[in-house]
Amino acid sequence: MDSEERLRVWEERADPYLLVASLLYLAAYAVQVLVPGLSPGWHTFWLTVTVVTWSVFVVEYLARLILCDDRRHFVRTRWLDLVVTVLPLLRPLRIVEVHERVQRRRARPRLNLEARVMAYTGLTVVLLGFAASLAVLHDERYAPGANIHTFGEALWWAASTLTTTGYGDATPVTVRGRLVAVGVMFLGVALVGAVVGSFSSWLLRRFRLEGEREE
Repeated sequence: MDSEERLRVWEERADPYLLVASLLYLAAYAVQVLVPGLSPGWHTFWLTVTVVTWSVFVVEYLARLILCDDRRHFVRTRWLDLVVTVLPLLRPLRIVEVHERVQRRRARPRLNLEARVMAYTGLTVVLLGFAASLAVLHDERYAPGANIHTFGEALWWAASTLTTTGYGDATPVTVRGRLVAVGVMFLGVALVGAVVGSFSSWLLRRFRLEGEREE
């Protein structure tokens, strides 16, 4: 069995567990941010869940790296895997991909290509917006001069930033909050562009089919 086959088998076995671990990490982080008055016991519990799931991501990435013969090529071509391992709040970028791989192995996809791109990209936007809202709220809530103090305000900021609207009524003031904002801006342009492009492609295909029927 060559390295590519070993890697494929490993990913098939690890994907369902990674999906669960990603959702657990996001849930644990959300509880810690949204419920600041947690008792010491519950705080320790959710912090442990966060650390354990993050450790799972690191171990899984290292395992795939070991299975590859050309590790430099793996790092270059799978750079997003490394990014979401170091910055686990970006796991939504991988959650949808892992879910898609699991579904493809179990059955034939029910949606055509354009519909799948729109559905999965839309889900990625929602999950990424949720994660970005948590990150910004965590850094901005008690910062001097901040105007993002509640989860609702953080969600409003994430929605306006991801859709590149940017009303300017809610803006991060901390360094980490602004770094999150920069990342959301770039990802928002790419993800929203993918949805719009797929929708346009679907419309053109529908119009082409209608034209062929009329002829």
